[in-house]
Amino acid sequence: MKKIAIAAACLLGMASLANAHKTSPEWIKNAVIYDIYPSSFMDSDGNGIGDLQGIISRLDYVKSLGVDAIWMNPIYKSGWFDGGYDIIDYYTVDPRFGQNKDVRRLVEEAHKRGIKVLLDLVPGHTSDKAEWFRRAATEGPDGRYADYYIWTDELTKKDSADLAARMKAPDPATSKKGIWVPTADAVPQLPQGAGYTAKYFQKNYYPCQPALNFGYAKPDPKKTWQQPTDAPGPKATRRELRNIMSYWFDYAGVDGFRVDLAGTLVKNDKDGKATAALWTEMREFIDREYPGKVLLSEWGKPQIAIPAGFDMDFPLVHEFKGYRDLMTGAGNSKRVGDNAYFAKAGKGIIKNFVKEYNEKYQASRPYGYISFFSSNHDVNRVNSESRDTPDQHKVFMTFLLTMPGVPFIHYGDEISMRNVRGLPSVEGSREERSGARTPMQWDNTPSVGFSTAAPEKLYLPTFTDGGKLTVEAQDKDPNSTLNYVRQLIALRHTEPGLSNAGDWQLISDPELPYPMVYCRTTDNGDTYVIALNPAGRKVQAQVPVLGKLNLLLGVGKPSAKVKNGTATLSMPGVTSAIYKVEK
Repeated sequence: MKKIAIAAACLLGMASLANAHKTSPEWIKNAVIYDIYPSSFMDSDGNGIGDLQGIISRLDYVKSLGVDAIWMNPIYKSGWFDGGYDIIDYYTVDPRFGQNKDVRRLVEEAHKRGIKVLLDLVPGHTSDKAEWFRRAATEGPDGRYADYYIWTDELTKKDSADLAARMKAPDPATSKKGIWVPTADAVPQLPQGAGYTAKYFQKNYYPCQPALNFGYAKPDPKKTWQQPTDAPGPKATRRELRNIMSYWFDYAGVDGFRVDLAGTLVKNDKDGKATAALWTEMREFIDREYPGKVLLSEWGKPQIAIPAGFDMDFPLVHEFKGYRDLMTGAGNSKRVGDNAYFAKAGKGIIKNFVKEYNEKYQASRPYGYISFFSSNHDVNRVNSESRDTPDQHKVFMTFLLTMPGVPFIHYGDEISMRNVRGLPSVEGSREERSGARTPMQWDNTPSVGFSTAAPEKLYLPTFTDGGKLTVEAQDKDPNSTLNYVRQLIALRHTEPGLSNAGDWQLISDPELPYPMVYCRTTDNGDTYVIALNPAGRKVQAQVPVLGKLNLLLGVGKPSAKVKNGTATLSMPGVTSAIYKVEK
């Protein structure tokens, strides 16, 4: 039996609630946000690809979950080499999704249901098919857009070697090696050197994604193409960034933006200060012109992002080792191994997560919120490999929806949609990301209620496990993952200590990871004890209590026996429990 000592201070609820960012709207304090990949949620016109009218048609379902907002991946006109993240025009909806007026209607319909709408903002790069880039590449150094991008005529030996290696790759277009791309790659119809700003441009991810120029924190005087952040080019891109946000605030009334790779805009900025200064400028602009709008960063450094003006900050999974320990296992970032904490094998660890999480959590508390997600368009679904039973998914959702910070639920995770392996790469998804982008499974018809198109015409293949992994089946089943998630969200909204701002403290030994036990507290002394046992074996823990443990919600049949101020928690395999301490 593992003995766990709980600090009496936690049970007394002495820690105070986090203070929200001074400009954050009140709704974030209790928000749960639903993440929609627009190509995969609902198809209204029968072409096998989701669209905005489809999302509108399913807003009543979204409301039934109890979530407070939706975040959509990019909906702008795109070259579709990277799932919409290679943007041609930030001011125009891609024709596959509809028209700009559909965004306005979506926001209106969502607001009628009490749901906020966040768009995805991708400020780090455009598509090489964007008019800005094509004009920059052909109008020469005096053109309007020349300094929107980063150009050079000369490469260092290392850069030249990296470029040569990329060009020798099996598919140079998808190789991430090196940062420079010959301009002729992007504008092949012109002879090399004819009207070009320079021979090479800097890419941001894929070679078809030229980096926008927000300047260099510490320009190298020997590299004249490295412009300071206050040069005309970087000032112009900042102005364009304000214009993009203003357009969607004014035209459609969106409630904010999730910002893709927000910490990478200014180059040679190792400490992030120059990029933080950029976002502080943006926050001041938003607060002045559009008060109450929110910004969510994909930065992974809340100690920088949130004081700079973001309300919430996403972890970067590839940099958050502790989170990988929970979801995929130590040293693994793509598949669920037996050493993942939330795998049934019970071989996981939590100490790295606790250390890193505490650092990020404490850094976010004075001004805003850390954010977690069940999965997203880049990250494996909860239902992956051996983590394949509803109870396993419920235990994870118990964790996600009882931790502080703003939780994001990836569409379909609430019905345990499967992260199927071996799917084709579609629009840059590659095999490892395709499984998180499959069409939403509404029913057990051949095209899963997602589309009237034939199954082979759908955006990606689907897997319903004989109809079990559908909204239709789970809505009718009181014991389904879907209805459990609804209960969790309702509980989070009704119990202040389980909100985004309540205090958190691990009260189990991080060296003894099963069960993981932590408490949440409020200023008025309300205390909650959450116990998680994702392992397939029975475990126990002893904890001191200052009152009776009242079970609010659980998975399986956990039990708690209280005697002489000590509670013995008995946790059968794959179980969880949310207790409230009765004073």
